[in-house]
Order: sequence, then structure tokens, then C-alpha cells
Amino acid sequence: MTDAAPTKTPETGFIPPNAAPTPVPAAPPQPAAPAAAPAKPAQGAAPTLVPAGHLFDQLARIEDKCSRIEDKYARSEALLSRVEDKMENAATRMNEAARQSDLAALRNEVRGLTDRTRRLPGTGALVLTAIITAVLTVVLMVAVQRLNLDSLLPPRAAPTTAQ
Repeated sequence: MTDAAPTKTPETGFIPPNAAPTPVPAAPPQPAAPAAAPAKPAQGAAPTLVPAGHLFDQLARIEDKCSRIEDKYARSEALLSRVEDKMENAATRMNEAARQSDLAALRNEVRGLTDRTRRLPGTGALVLTAIITAVLTVVLMVAVQRLNLDSLLPPRAAPTTAQ
């Protein structure tokens, strides 16, 4: 069940023998400079140097991918912020609608109270009634005394002396 640990062979260096080498795309032709040309590796050894142009191309592709990912992230973030704003606006409208229904119910109650209080007599009517009542009371008392109708009045209670 246990596999033997991969052993280093002089031909593969640190790469395990079962790993497939990654294909290297062909680099664009570059002018050959005899002084800058790297020495060719020995027969059977793994190539260790990659042309600088290929590395720069690969780095440029990685940077392009990163910038596209950043753009997508920025668009997603902007979209989410717009959705958040729309949700806030919808919640505000719903709260306002709830307040409006509460206000409508309150307006109906106030309108009912106003209608009931409008039917009540005003201050002027109450003062006029009090004045008329006082005048009529005085006139009737004078009439009762002049016509000797004291017998119609209730008898006075006899004062009791406490001993």
C-alpha cells in the first residue's frame, strides 16, 4: 500500500520522475547575440533557464488577468452598492407607507373627535346660559317674595344647638 519515496536521480534534479514537464510556448525570434547567448545545457539535463522575453510575456499576461479581475471586482462592488441603495430606498418607502397608514388612522380619529366637539355648545353659549339662569333666578325670587308665595319654598331646617 505504501509507495516508495521518489528518489533523486542525477538526470531530473529535484523534479520527481513521474511529474510531466510543463510545455513552454515558443518565444518570438530574437536577434542572436553571441556574447549574451546562454550556454547550452548538457545532454539529458533539465533546462533551468527560461528566456527573459518569455518571462516578461508571462508576467504581462498575469498582470492583464489581475487587472481584469480587479475590474470585475470593482463592477461587482458597484453593483452591490447600487443594490444596497435600492434596498435602503425600498425599506424607507415601506416605512413611510406604514407611517402614512398610521397617520391616516390618526387623522380619522382626530376628525371624529373634531366632529363631536363641534356639536358641543361654545363658550359664548355657556356664558349666555349662565347669565340668563342668574337673571331668571333673581326675577323668580323677587316674584315669590312679592306675591307672598313663601309657602311654596321648602321650610328651613331648624338650627340645632349642640350641648
